[in-house]
Amino acid sequence: MMNKFFCAAAAFVAMTAAAPAQDEDPFLWLEEVEGEKALDWVRGENKRSLGELESDPRFQPMYEEALSVLTSDARLALGQIHNGHVYNFWQDDDHKRGLWRRASVESYRSGEPEWETVLDYDALAAAEDRNWIRGSVVCLSPEYVHCMVELSDGGKDAGYWREFNTDEKAFVEGGFALDEAKSSVEWFDADTLLIGTDRGEGSLTSSGYPRTVMRLVRGGSVADAPVIFEGEETDVSSDARVEHEGGKTHVFVSRSVTFFESEYYYKDEQGEFKKLPLPLNADFQGVLDGRAVFFLREDWEHDGKTYGQGAVIAYGLTDGGVETVFEASANQSVEDVEIGKSNIVIQYLDDVSGAAVRVTRSKKGDWKAAPIKLPENGVVSLVSAGGGTDDAIFSFESLTTPDTLYYVTAKNKVEKIAETPAFYDATGVTVEQRFATSADGTKVPYYIMGLDSVLKQGNAPTVQYGYGGFLVPILPYYYDDPSRPQHGALAGLMWVKRGGVLVLSNIRGGSEYGPRWHQAALKENRQKGFDDFIAISEDLIATGVTSAEKLGAIGRSNGGLLMGAMLTQRPDLYAAIDIGVPLLDMKRYNKLLAGASWMGEYGNPDIPEEWEYISKYSPYQNLKAGEPYPKVLFYTSTKDDRVHPGHARKAAAKMDSLGYDYFYYENIEGGHGGTANQEQLAHRTALEWVYFARMLMGSDD
Repeated sequence: MMNKFFCAAAAFVAMTAAAPAQDEDPFLWLEEVEGEKALDWVRGENKRSLGELESDPRFQPMYEEALSVLTSDARLALGQIHNGHVYNFWQDDDHKRGLWRRASVESYRSGEPEWETVLDYDALAAAEDRNWIRGSVVCLSPEYVHCMVELSDGGKDAGYWREFNTDEKAFVEGGFALDEAKSSVEWFDADTLLIGTDRGEGSLTSSGYPRTVMRLVRGGSVADAPVIFEGEETDVSSDARVEHEGGKTHVFVSRSVTFFESEYYYKDEQGEFKKLPLPLNADFQGVLDGRAVFFLREDWEHDGKTYGQGAVIAYGLTDGGVETVFEASANQSVEDVEIGKSNIVIQYLDDVSGAAVRVTRSKKGDWKAAPIKLPENGVVSLVSAGGGTDDAIFSFESLTTPDTLYYVTAKNKVEKIAETPAFYDATGVTVEQRFATSADGTKVPYYIMGLDSVLKQGNAPTVQYGYGGFLVPILPYYYDDPSRPQHGALAGLMWVKRGGVLVLSNIRGGSEYGPRWHQAALKENRQKGFDDFIAISEDLIATGVTSAEKLGAIGRSNGGLLMGAMLTQRPDLYAAIDIGVPLLDMKRYNKLLAGASWMGEYGNPDIPEEWEYISKYSPYQNLKAGEPYPKVLFYTSTKDDRVHPGHARKAAAKMDSLGYDYFYYENIEGGHGGTANQEQLAHRTALEWVYFARMLMGSDD
């Protein structure tokens, strides 16, 4: 849904705006992603840092532990229902690039799915001698036979698209194909695509996303495809969305004015795109019975009535009538909305704990929510809903509870169909939710996980994770793909069982308490999210959980910016900081790759009034000599075409020039995730945990 947008956002490879003079930034040359001088620097840094971290006797056992989790056949095979089948993407030791496969709903529901391979990415890469990494798949509903499959070179956001037939389980010879770009693709019918792609000057926004929507017919060329909608160059993107409902095809276009603000247009019976009267902060979810369903991220005044922020509403596409589908309370946050055959399934948070309801419209036009009785006090994920049915699939997990898969019938009967065996022995492990008080008095929740004996003893090696942006909630996952060091299966096995403590921070900027929690830390209020993280750190020290000498911090991407702020603002609080695929140079972030699209989150550094508040926390500009900086770990990826690797490179080089020691690792492939397969992910996860072990637990020689 909306909070996954940042993780899936495309990127712009060319650097767009004029660069500052070389003497303003002596490390500007490190922005040359594939420049030989820059890559030589990367190889030297990798050799130095890997030599130290990999030589630690704890590294190899940690790597093997991580690999045992990441490639385990016991992981749950999560999939989506489409036309009588459940489709799943799977990676293991024998399928490092992965399999796209399917099983009948009946066999999947039995807990023993009979898998049929649809596409083998390893075999495809070998046959074509290409470094193919799986991208998106878009299929024509409801049949789910005609598909467009995206293939990424080395894990970049940019991809090639090819037509694929799931009946034949093969690419279509002479079928639709798009060259490498950050494209958007929707099926109108079996012989027509609605696309956005790079076809030269004027076709992209300044953020690098498609500016136009084109109609591509079978046998036609992208160059000659007519434009059916055109946004502005200063927008983030313009994208088509097609909803097939019975015999009716609904065509929408979203014009993303900023990262979070969109205008929606609907193609009426006369073939004209008419702007819908929704507020800019609204997210389109789908169509049910001729009504477009939206999630509101701001109050909406319409026809004399107010529809509240955080509500789900239905807008009549023929009569313009508006109905409230679901309203979240002050301590709730709608996280996922899926449209079934005849009703809507909603997954939400209640004080950061997962829950779900099914909402059905009566003949009188009111909507009734029936709770779906799933386990409490953990993460509830809506794995699948729709696909030609009212049935749904959910999973439940927590930091100590392995994933369990549930099949929910149209009448809300809940059946447990599979569960993951424990990846570590959680005996004696305690998980608590606590609250810290931020600088402005706001109560900020966090989760703490550790052995009961360790927590009682106190002053334990502790790692605090944070993100705080883009409507992304930080939840106590056991395991998720792609898995991260802070997920329970990896943290429990590699850190907690060794006597460490894990902390998950629910700071402002995420969506833990709905859109208001996110908006509280936007732009000039960014410091509030940083203050929240600091407040949790101070609470951990004040309550005796740990001390500044044993406290570490970890974050990636936007969380890497958070880590950079912690490094430059409160280095006295941390003995180790893990800074992954970060944004750090906030003066130039909007000129690097996809950065311009994030100005709705951070502000525009080219506007003096906005640079005034950005400059106060921009980590790269605030690095200086004579500070008690810990020996940090930077990691990034050369192939990351979303967050530029120059952020991490330049910060490391500047720290070196100021006389600080640090670790640096750059994977040569892997995109914004930083890795291209499970082995690479296991390697980096081991690097991160062995780094914390060295810095917070001491040597193990």
